[in-house]
Amino acid sequence: MTAKLDPFASEGELMRSWTRLSLQVSESLGSPLAELVEIRASQLNGCANCLNMHTAAARAKGETEQRINLVSAWWDAPCYTEREQAALAWTDAMTRLSHHPEHDTAYARLKAHYSEAERVQLTLMINMINGWNRIAVGFGIFMEDPTSVPADAVA
Repeated sequence: MTAKLDPFASEGELMRSWTRLSLQVSESLGSPLAELVEIRASQLNGCANCLNMHTAAARAKGETEQRINLVSAWWDAPCYTEREQAALAWTDAMTRLSHHPEHDTAYARLKAHYSEAERVQLTLMINMINGWNRIAVGFGIFMEDPTSVPADAVA
């Protein structure tokens, strides 16, 4: 994929702010849940860049290959806790709003496992990764080194 535009070069301060907020939201949930959510949303959105980045990050944080590989079929894989399944169901519901009529069911499941603050954190995280997916896909971004972040991204 050939990049169409470098958003950090074109709108550096906004992109640095977006990156800082994104990292803050991600850290609020903690691993491994954050990486699983980011992988799942990126699968649904077809974002190769974010899949490359978040699967590498999940491995670096000790996530197993089995759990990384099975997140695309999380509902049928016994390796996820009920709490993780609730988060992944909410990720599906929030990422595919118009295709997910079970929104209320997903929310009830979420509410059973997460506090109000955690529900807000998770929903913000889903919004952030969906935004990153749209930036990467829209502008044709693919970083070969999934661990690289532009040096001034968080400055």
